[in-house]
Amino acid sequence: MAILEILKYPDPRLGKVARPVKNINGEIVKLLDDMLDTMYAAPGVGLAANQVGALCRIVVLDIDHENPRQNVYKLINPVIARSDGEIVWEEGCLSVVDFTAEVRRAAEVEVVALDENQKEIKVEAKGLLAVALQHEIDHLDGKLFIDRISRLKRDLYTRRRKKMLRTGASSSDSPRLMI
Repeated sequence: MAILEILKYPDPRLGKVARPVKNINGEIVKLLDDMLDTMYAAPGVGLAANQVGALCRIVVLDIDHENPRQNVYKLINPVIARSDGEIVWEEGCLSVVDFTAEVRRAAEVEVVALDENQKEIKVEAKGLLAVALQHEIDHLDGKLFIDRISRLKRDLYTRRRKKMLRTGASSSDSPRLMI
């Protein structure tokens, strides 16, 4: 397995829409495994393929911090089939350095996807899992969580991030898990 580089905002590749996976082969299975290793190393609870520069509709998730690798989701071509209610959640992102914000999302979702064995699976989720699924599917659609916050907050973060990049300031090593 390999630890992949996670793209950071404002990398323009994060704004690209990922293409559906047409053929689940060994290369896709390896990418899933590498993404999982990358997510755990970061540490995070979710990772979309375009966050590591692969423009295909693949997501990995594991929200169970107490029992890592016991409740893993490897989703290929995930689609939100149903959503209900509303929840506000403090989100962070492995690609959005040193920033969190409250984001409004559906409280419950049903996601339909394929697994690595080409079997259709349905994930009914609420709470953190619902938020993480929506967050990662947003990545596949070229959206970051900062696209869902006020323009003022987003602009402030963008200016701060560009200054960090100009001055070479490193991000803080936050012990929190990011989506």
